[in-house]
Amino acid sequence: MRSALLAGAAAALALLSFAAQAAPPQTNPATQPQPGPADWRTPDPNDVLVIDTNKGRIVAELVPEVAPLFTARVRQLAHEHFYDGLSFFRVIEDFMAQTGDPQNNGTGGSTQPDLPAEFILRRGPDTPFTTAKDDGALEYGFIKTLPVSSQSMMLAPLMADGKVAAWPQFCQGVLGAARAGEPNSANSQFFLMREAYPTLEKRYTAFGRVIAGQDVVKAIKTGEPVADPQDRMERVRLLADLPAAERPKVKVIDPNSPWFKAEVARVAASGGKFPACDVSIPAEVK
Repeated sequence: MRSALLAGAAAALALLSFAAQAAPPQTNPATQPQPGPADWRTPDPNDVLVIDTNKGRIVAELVPEVAPLFTARVRQLAHEHFYDGLSFFRVIEDFMAQTGDPQNNGTGGSTQPDLPAEFILRRGPDTPFTTAKDDGALEYGFIKTLPVSSQSMMLAPLMADGKVAAWPQFCQGVLGAARAGEPNSANSQFFLMREAYPTLEKRYTAFGRVIAGQDVVKAIKTGEPVADPQDRMERVRLLADLPAAERPKVKVIDPNSPWFKAEVARVAASGGKFPACDVSIPAEVK
């Protein structure tokens, strides 16, 4: 039997208290000019998940470079229409919204085998990591839209595989794989972060991030469990699978662009951990 994302309400409340204390200050977008044409990129349509809910549309970018196994699972289940009609059965204010269970209560999954944990990735020279800050011991940056912390690449020559450990930060909008108590138990359930939650780092698999519709995520009815009627995912598709007439045009800011580098500089702290969750990553969905 599958458990919910975290073990019990007491643990969830404790983590919520931590998140409230750790939440970084908001930045002022008015101090940054609008991105220019060269600052945008077009994501792979096979890496864009379109979630139509009864509250509106959520568009998320999948990041297989960080979690190839769970990303492949989500793609497969979206192809099979597995997620259509499933509810958000566990939604905690200032934390996350959980879904992806055919039982709509946290105990179910798909008929596919459970997946091994993808909490930490091995970052090498070919990993598409854009460094935002390097404090010598750790590097903070982005893989596409996903904020990632990493050991310094200066350590790579000392490692047998020539790579270092890196792990996603669970900022607002990040998509994570739900699991039971066993680390290697992710299957079909996932959650969308309503707020930043650093205590999930290195404990849960992150596999993408919302690029449009975070207001929809925040509008989902809360509860643990959510009382009936629960909000639902009415249809979940990859952008590549949508008919051409229904397919929105999606673009997102390029982390290697001049605009993004200026945004990073704008929010950079003078010391300590880089506030990646404060960095704006604009997207357009038309």
